[in-house]
Amino acid sequence: MRSFIIIGHRVKTSGDFNLNDLCGSTGRLDVLLRCINAAFFVSNNIRRDVEVYLVLLGEPEPPKTIHLIGSELKYLNPDERSTGALTRNALMKNIGNEEIKSTPGIYVSKKNFEGILKDLKAQIIYLKEDGEDIRNADLPDNAVFVLGDEKDLTEDEEKTLEKHNAKTVSLGPVKLHASHCITIVNNEMDRRKFRETF
Repeated sequence: MRSFIIIGHRVKTSGDFNLNDLCGSTGRLDVLLRCINAAFFVSNNIRRDVEVYLVLLGEPEPPKTIHLIGSELKYLNPDERSTGALTRNALMKNIGNEEIKSTPGIYVSKKNFEGILKDLKAQIIYLKEDGEDIRNADLPDNAVFVLGDEKDLTEDEEKTLEKHNAKTVSLGPVKLHASHCITIVNNEMDRRKFRETF
């Protein structure tokens, strides 16, 4: 299983937002919706071996985590508005620390970043410009890739990663959009998986 954790530093944690203004009314939920598309969609299909955790830290009730599981997903379409509606439905649920299902393949909880890292029993990979080149890095199939939204991770978030022995890996010297990072990681991992067949 390949996993991505994306931290939405300002993304709103309530469902009272306008689906016609996903950039302005949500604290940049639109960035995370593009990450969902990059993580799951391939031509005419969905990646079933991928999971995504969106850690939302905006007002009014942070933190909230939306967890998407590729093998269970239904109703996910490649347009941001319909994915925004699925996300809004999840944020309207009455939740605690344990995950509850919102729609098939989409779960929501009040877990924080460190709580998710504790639950995941896999190598954690922090995507950052000054890390080891991904083309040379030793990466397991079930790696967990961590990245920020349009903002870098905070010093405290980086310290949390250090506590969990995260490996820092770079996708290149240029700062990229989060969704583009996910596309590059998926491509790199696909090439390794199918190396003998192409």
